[in-house]
Amino acid sequence: MKVGIMQPYFFPYIGYLQLMQLVDVFVFYDDAQYMKGGWVNRNRYLLNGTAAWMGYTVKKENYKLFINQREYQLSDVNSLKDKLKGAYAKAPYFKSVFPIICSILDFTDGNVASFNQNSLKVLADYLGIQCEFKISSELSKNNNLRGQDRVVDICKAVGATHYINTIGGTSLYSRASFEKKAMTLSFIQAGKFDYKQFNDSHEPYLSIIDVMMFNSLDDISKMMSNYSLLTPEV
Repeated sequence: MKVGIMQPYFFPYIGYLQLMQLVDVFVFYDDAQYMKGGWVNRNRYLLNGTAAWMGYTVKKENYKLFINQREYQLSDVNSLKDKLKGAYAKAPYFKSVFPIICSILDFTDGNVASFNQNSLKVLADYLGIQCEFKISSELSKNNNLRGQDRVVDICKAVGATHYINTIGGTSLYSRASFEKKAMTLSFIQAGKFDYKQFNDSHEPYLSIIDVMMFNSLDDISKMMSNYSLLTPEV
């Protein structure tokens, strides 16, 4: 059984969704420490032809708290809607996509993990992704473990035979460590996506929102299949 484990990101880039589509079980790693400046509460969108940051303010709390112990400042929602509307109102699929984004942003549970998990499930439904979702904090596992050992333990808890991570995790995991537990380790690398935005030049690796605003579902489906699956040598 193929398993992916990722922190619940905020409107991630298409590679995150490709991983979700590839696996049988996708685990939201909600009991990882929230890291300021990461991808949990922000991502990049297209503004006047260049990449810009969009984010959802997280209330100040102890930095040691987990993702599922942090809260969004829900009063920021209209500002975020206005920012996206201003950037994409003239995009070809704005009229069909913007209501979906607004429905996600109108989610009333401000818990960061709950909010992001809901948004990712809505996006998965829109894109036709059919994996099973599980939540890390709800699994029976050894919470004293850290790093790779904890990921291996989560894989065991859900019955994984094949763990797949995004290409950015290549330095974090050892093939031998997974093989000792009778698991295969692989990494998914998103292909190159050069779809038309407003201008002739293309700004790559933006939020999935950007992909949805400029592409039909048929075109996105083709993009979702554009990846490489790599197995580390060691």
